[in-house]
Amino acid sequence: MSDQATILHADLDSFYASVEQRDDPSLRGRPVLVGGGVVLAASYEAKAYGVRTPMGLAQARALCPQAIVVPPRMSAYSAASKLVFEVFHDTTPIVEGISIDEAFLEVAGLLKIRGTPAAIAARLRNEVRDRAGLPITVGVARTKFLAKVASGVGKPDGLLVVPPGQELAFLHPLPIERLWGVGPVTAGKLRERHIFTVGHVARIGEAALVTMLGAHAGRHLHALAHNHDSRRVRTGHRRGSIGSQCALGRRPRPFEEVEATLAALVDRVTRRMRSAHRAGRTITLRLRFGDFTRATRSRSLLKATMQTRTILETARQLLREARPLIDERGLTLVGVAVGNLDSDGAVQLELPFDVQVEDGLDTALDKVRDRFGSSSVKRAASLGHDLNPSVPILPD
Repeated sequence: MSDQATILHADLDSFYASVEQRDDPSLRGRPVLVGGGVVLAASYEAKAYGVRTPMGLAQARALCPQAIVVPPRMSAYSAASKLVFEVFHDTTPIVEGISIDEAFLEVAGLLKIRGTPAAIAARLRNEVRDRAGLPITVGVARTKFLAKVASGVGKPDGLLVVPPGQELAFLHPLPIERLWGVGPVTAGKLRERHIFTVGHVARIGEAALVTMLGAHAGRHLHALAHNHDSRRVRTGHRRGSIGSQCALGRRPRPFEEVEATLAALVDRVTRRMRSAHRAGRTITLRLRFGDFTRATRSRSLLKATMQTRTILETARQLLREARPLIDERGLTLVGVAVGNLDSDGAVQLELPFDVQVEDGLDTALDKVRDRFGSSSVKRAASLGHDLNPSVPILPD
């Protein structure tokens, strides 16, 4: 670990809602919800009433009746993200984008020419405000984990530096939910054992955590609770998976409707794969049930593919195998992701070297959607059941 806090985690505040408030002055200082059936983003004025994402819009309106609902404008968010990342790259060449609204930056090599990390972070915040018109919070620490925690604690529109040597004093009083990987289920297990803070986790031996949570989770949380994180800020790496998901709301859905939603998600994912020239082998189905527990199901293919039909058949098999759980618990979210991606889109050919009909169909549909929009062609089963707008992602 470096002897100086030189890792910045920069995170835009309520990104979609902040863009809407920036572009429409009448929304500033008022509770704003971005979304349709599901809240994609909420301004801090709305969050003060308990609104969270991805909450159903009806529930959000019940909590905050005066909220103003605006439809998402994904092109505006992409343009704003591009401006912000230009500021990041003007600040330092070592930028690791996490999503369109957050990134890690390493500034260790800039200390002699740009000043302290705190001064660099302050200038970055001012530049984002001046050039993109958006509030951003920056956390500064010696590890990526703690820099991200610091930005979360520093929100909204803040700057928080964790000085070297004071990391554990800052970290240990925080609630266990601040640890990466601690969701509602893990938090519930820990709280049942009267483990409420990061400090409580740190005082438990690694073996005890492994017994409670399993080998991977136990070791992971034990390391983070002591601020052990050797990961450096990386540049130039490609994403490990490409996926998409859709919140379904609380009302019961016929299984056929869930299948149609899954097919539309696969269409979206495989189009992204072909656009990025990435083929993958592992298909993962993600489910969130009515009690907000989650489950994943995965299957690996013998060879990498970016073919819609092959990936859809596998995803459908996984969904049908999970149907008993869905019928028992209900379903509020379905998602699909393809992992084990290759680096250049190469697909192993089989004899005879005939062009697959499905490949030609995928290419033709991609061309139509590129020219006339993603909604210009859709499956008959998806008519009347539109997906949430496709969330912008960083270039691969």
